[in-house]
Amino acid sequence: MGMWKKALTTAAMATVLMAQTAAAEDVKIALVVKALGIGFFEAAAKGAEEAAAELGDVEIIYTGPTSTTAEGQIEVINALIAQGVDAIAISANDPDAVAPALQRAMERGIKVISWDSGVAKEGRLMHLNPSSSALIGNTIIKLAADHIEGTGDVAILSATSTSTNQNIWIEEAKKVLPNYPNVNLVATVYGDDLADKSYREAQGLMATYPNLKAIIAPTTVGILAASQAVTDAGKIGEINVTGLGLPSEMAGAVESGATISFAIWNPIDLGYAATMLSYNLIKGAEAAPGASIPMGRIGAATLDDNLEAAMSDPFTYDKSNIEEFKSIF
Repeated sequence: MGMWKKALTTAAMATVLMAQTAAAEDVKIALVVKALGIGFFEAAAKGAEEAAAELGDVEIIYTGPTSTTAEGQIEVINALIAQGVDAIAISANDPDAVAPALQRAMERGIKVISWDSGVAKEGRLMHLNPSSSALIGNTIIKLAADHIEGTGDVAILSATSTSTNQNIWIEEAKKVLPNYPNVNLVATVYGDDLADKSYREAQGLMATYPNLKAIIAPTTVGILAASQAVTDAGKIGEINVTGLGLPSEMAGAVESGATISFAIWNPIDLGYAATMLSYNLIKGAEAAPGASIPMGRIGAATLDDNLEAAMSDPFTYDKSNIEEFKSIF
């Protein structure tokens, strides 16, 4: 009888373990990024894995195209639909081009959110902005204006011309330019989030505008490339590069003086929050105006009428704190 009881207990334990294994495979959340090999998105993937470990029954599928194209993302989305994932959390290369594929995903019961760079409303349940667009726009202009003593020519080096988030931030930046009457925005150019093209665009700005005092790059690829271009041109101290960057990538530029200060939210937190939101939508949370959806340790996302929410404010990095953060992301 004792041996039979022991056998039953062992069988029961095996059943529990099998159930736990099955549960761990139940929830598949795909984190779709603009392109693989970009440090910002690799940091976001770490945050997604952190959320998955905390939740315990989530598998993260980190994926994206090899270049920042809508066509590449559409191929990835179609593969995820065929795979039968439970949620897709995407940073879009083009808000409209990827929407039909994401609509097909939602028709098959897949929860779709966009984060970082948005998707047209019909292609997602909600969008998570990393911060307030107005605050980002003001921050990137202020970071430039503060270090040219409020006077001079500045230019913007963005990602792609269709990139949702960069375009919104640039529009918000232009709105606050009247607060800086002596700051003259001379051009906006696009490096397509490619290091070599961004570098060439920065060179072009310096050649075209000899009185240029600052390059503002609201993209992690662009700010690093522009800093290198300014360094190679021997213009450290003449042209300040600022915008949005990663501490790990920008530490050298801050040390050399090519960049005095820059801003970014924590991409680890962003990947974590996107995963938490996806999970809660899978588990029954409703994306509706005014809804508050938990984001774990980040807090809660409160959706506006456009079903968008902001995660947090951007943070400024400079010589006073770059050493602390450069080893984190």
